[in-house]
Amino acid sequence: MAINLEETVKQLIDFLKTEAKTETVVGQPFQLGEFSCVPVIKFGIGLGYGGGEGHGDAPNKGKGEGGGSGGGGGMGVAPIGFLVARADQISFIPTHSSTGLGAAFEKLPELLEKFMNKKKQTDSETTF
Repeated sequence: MAINLEETVKQLIDFLKTEAKTETVVGQPFQLGEFSCVPVIKFGIGLGYGGGEGHGDAPNKGKGEGGGSGGGGGMGVAPIGFLVARADQISFIPTHSSTGLGAAFEKLPELLEKFMNKKKQTDSETTF
């Protein structure tokens, strides 16, 4: 029995192309009154695959050949918060306490604001 690892990997890549896209991690935007909201989701995939072939000639058991393969996987999706925009302000509202990526998203609006202020200051200094 031949194990077609190439075909298995191709199927896995095709699956990842359809499932691990931007809309999966950063959801579809929606309006809530005057607020534009974008859900942010943590998405994880774990996969494993193995296979083998063998030939046997054990005493009192006869001769034989065999092969086998198997695979398994799991996927998890968890909401971590929302990016919320109103006019020229952007905020991150976490769904639970801030750690890891959630903490980074919370700092993003503050960093963007500092960057924009610095850019305005630099632009006004270079204007004649």
